[in-house]
Amino acid sequence: MDAQRLPLFPLPIVLFPRTLIPLHIFEPRYREMVADVMGTDRRFGLIYHDPDRQGPFLNEEGRVGTVALIRRHQPLADGRSLILVRGVERFRIASKAEGPTPYYEAFVTEVQDEPPADPEALVARRKSSLALFRSVLQTMPHVPEALPRFDVQEELSYKLAATVRMDPFWQQELLELLDEELRLSRLAPVFRAGIDRWLDDWQVKA
Repeated sequence: MDAQRLPLFPLPIVLFPRTLIPLHIFEPRYREMVADVMGTDRRFGLIYHDPDRQGPFLNEEGRVGTVALIRRHQPLADGRSLILVRGVERFRIASKAEGPTPYYEAFVTEVQDEPPADPEALVARRKSSLALFRSVLQTMPHVPEALPRFDVQEELSYKLAATVRMDPFWQQELLELLDEELRLSRLAPVFRAGIDRWLDDWQVKA
């Protein structure tokens, strides 16, 4: 697979494929990046990086992120902008890309899951994970109004993961796994903990 050149935006958040994230663009170099990609294919690489945990971003080979496609772009009067991005495919940095731009760029290759050993078993696992997620919703006093559309015939783990408020470092580990069934297994105890926590709170209040 040939490496493609991609602008990079390191942030202390994780963007999952097939999910949406709003971003506020204010730093001058990323204003320039957004302007550049709006004139081409509207794509850049969002890559998890927390400078408090990891120090300066070094654009290291092997780092995994998600290609972000700008779906909406709202320029503001002072040069800042608000954008809504959708995660597309995952990528891995193959090498740095040198150039005149003030923002980071890298040559990247696509990251794909390993083929499932048993596709029917994977669909069954998606169904059980979705059922568990819905059981969590039933225990919540306030159900979110806007939830994504879930389809067990499609990759499900990332959409479910995006509904959970978890440490981004944990989310990054999930992003890098190459087995959807394993990702779903990582989510199951998180959902069960949500049920237990709400039941405990209810018992205390009762």
